[in-house]
Amino acid sequence: MQATLDTQRYLTNFDSRRISHVLTDVLVIGSGVAGMRAAIEAALFGEVILLCKDEFGQSATRYAQGGIAAACDKDTDAQRHFDDTLRAGAGVNRPDVVHKLVDDGPSRVEELIDWGIQLDRDGTSLARTREGGHSVNRIVHAQGDQTGRELVRTLRERVDRQDNIRVFEHCFLIDFVTEGDTCIGAISHHPKHGHQLIWAHRTILASGGCGQIWRETTNPPGSTGDGIAAAFRAGARLCNMELMQFHPTTLYIAGAGRALVSEAVRGEGAYLLDRDGKRFLFDHHKDGELAPRDIVSRAIHNHLIETRSNSVFLDTRHLDNFAKRFPGLARLCTDFQIDPKKDLIPVRPSAHYMIGGVDVGLDGTTSIEGLICCGEASCTGVHGANRMASNSLLEGLVFGRLAGESAGHAIGARNGKSRVSTVVSEIDPSARTPLDVADIRNSLTSVMWRNAGIVRSESRLRETCEILGFWGHYVLDKTFDTRDGWELQNELTVAWTVAVSARQRDHSIGVHFREDCKEAELKDFFDVTIARNHNGGQPRRRLIQK
Repeated sequence: MQATLDTQRYLTNFDSRRISHVLTDVLVIGSGVAGMRAAIEAALFGEVILLCKDEFGQSATRYAQGGIAAACDKDTDAQRHFDDTLRAGAGVNRPDVVHKLVDDGPSRVEELIDWGIQLDRDGTSLARTREGGHSVNRIVHAQGDQTGRELVRTLRERVDRQDNIRVFEHCFLIDFVTEGDTCIGAISHHPKHGHQLIWAHRTILASGGCGQIWRETTNPPGSTGDGIAAAFRAGARLCNMELMQFHPTTLYIAGAGRALVSEAVRGEGAYLLDRDGKRFLFDHHKDGELAPRDIVSRAIHNHLIETRSNSVFLDTRHLDNFAKRFPGLARLCTDFQIDPKKDLIPVRPSAHYMIGGVDVGLDGTTSIEGLICCGEASCTGVHGANRMASNSLLEGLVFGRLAGESAGHAIGARNGKSRVSTVVSEIDPSARTPLDVADIRNSLTSVMWRNAGIVRSESRLRETCEILGFWGHYVLDKTFDTRDGWELQNELTVAWTVAVSARQRDHSIGVHFREDCKEAELKDFFDVTIARNHNGGQPRRRLIQK
């Protein structure tokens, strides 16, 4: 295998005796659905700091269009939700975690309703829709395609009511601070206040994914894998980093940012057409447009290559209620002078959701004492090898609550207050050339899209590992004092773990497609784990017990 990436333990120089300190019971990193739900629960047990990279509530959750999948009545029973999730995940999901997801789902939705979320209704009943992989209509939504915004509003109001929660905005997580194998807090940076050490009895990582390491992505600019990279540097075990889900349909306008076109649009009956007007998805799967996302994304990718096209098209012209059901998307189309009642919408796949992440147990505990993780930054095994549509918001609600509860029980059982330790990071100055950060980031996203995107092979992955390793020699030896530099280092670190893990998984399964390998067989069912301080920093296989 390839050489270990040359990672420093910390990204910045600091001396705990010379910078400001903040103490709390629980530190939560990230203000998406998982982070806010974790903070709300942890606040029942003690003081909480909610650390936000940008302004409060700015996260991938805010952009979620589809909805929340939950078995809220007898027509959408939990067993069918369980079966659908395993089917979409290629059968390698952790059954106990999936059971927890689907069994707790109705309670989490009812809780949101009690907290004031305004879900769409059909008369007095919750309106429900269907997306790829679901066998019944079980997805509840808000304001058509504004579920994420409404969920953020609801949770934010709940956070604001908690006296035990302090919100720190525009604070960049640089690294987790450890003493031995225990996480004792984090070092962060604020544009005005500079570096600060936040000491916590328990730290919850809910920083989201890393879609920005690919050229084409639905993720917001802040999704640069900071939390996952920081956990890796601290010695946490990562799991299945090769499993990135590519969403089949993002609006594709040359020169414009990629905007998600919710799978719910296809769930309501929209068609995917090629430039000749053919519904080509049925050539790849019996469910056509409602096949699992990995199949739809791969079919579009291959069709674009075969037809030498830039995009395929979403046909919504026959949908009478398009503007009412999807008001956000209708406004977006109008901005680009596209009339969904008359025009086809150009789309193509983009990196969307990180299935892999920090390896965790059911309660979010990691391989590092004191560090808990939930949401997209974690790998619970709930999604298997392919996330089923609209299970992600539910995941954040269910496992965010469990993570907060886990932290709460830990601080309840502690002996004494959080203590301040002496921690010093001294990094030798780099003698290597200065960097053009923007140029390297552009090159990184391009090579990841080309070689570690929807379709992969050993030769291209090997090339990627070599390129990233070379860049690492003169990127990771630097110390930066700005966000863009730290983000580049984090993106390079996470991209490397993706590439080396993809080489280790030498078969195709779910979202991970190797054109040079066969489909997985039962004997191939394993997790790929990687930790900086174990196995020489190289990935290894962990058998999944079936």
